[in-house]
Amino acid sequence: MNQNINTVLFDLDGTLIDTNELIISSFLHTLEIFHPGEYKRNDVLPFIGPTLVETFSKINEAKCDEMVKTYREFNISNHDLLVQEYEGVYETLSVLKENDYKVGIVTTKMLNVTMMGLKLTKMDHFFDTIVALDHVNHPKPHPEPIFKALEQLDSRPENAMMVGDNYHDVLAGKNAGTKTAGVAWAVKGRESLEVHHPDYMLDNMRDLLPILGVKVR
Repeated sequence: MNQNINTVLFDLDGTLIDTNELIISSFLHTLEIFHPGEYKRNDVLPFIGPTLVETFSKINEAKCDEMVKTYREFNISNHDLLVQEYEGVYETLSVLKENDYKVGIVTTKMLNVTMMGLKLTKMDHFFDTIVALDHVNHPKPHPEPIFKALEQLDSRPENAMMVGDNYHDVLAGKNAGTKTAGVAWAVKGRESLEVHHPDYMLDNMRDLLPILGVKVR
C-alpha cells in the first residue's frame, strides 16, 4: 500500500485504451508502401512505444517525414474502428477522481489523436492535464514530460506514480523519481516490463486501487 501517492500519470496507448491493432495496422500499411514485402506483424511490435520519427528515421531517414505523414493519415482514418478501452480502466479512473487524486496523461502521441481516443471512450473528462508529444522537446524515457505534468498539477515526484505498458514509461518514471507501475496486458508481454523492475505490476487496472490504499465501496 502506498498512501503518500496523490498523483497518477498514465500512458495512453496500450495502457488505458487498446490501440494495438490500430498501431500495428498503421505500421504495416505504411511499411508496405515504402518497403513492400519486408515487414510482417511481429516485425513491427518493437516499434510500439518510441516516437514515429525515432522509428521511421532508423528504417529510412530520407523518407521519414513522408512515412510519418502516411502513418498518421491511415491511423486517424481508421481510429474509431479499432480503438476500445481496457477492462477496468473507466471504473478505476472514476474511483481515483472520486477520491480527489490528481490524474494526468503522459503520451508520445500527438494531442489531436490523443483526444480522439479519450473522447471515443468517454474518458476525456477524467484528466487534469495531458502532456503529449507536441508539448515537449524530449519524449519518454526522458523525464521532461513527467516533470511538465507534475508542474502543471502542482505535484512532486515522490507523491506520484507513472503507469504504462512500455519500458519507456517505466524508465521515464524512474528518471523523474516517481513510483512506477507496469501493466501485464502490454502487447510486448509482461516480461518486457519486468526486466526494467517497475515498483508494481498490474494484472487489471483495478489492481491500482489497493496499491494506493483506496477503498472501493
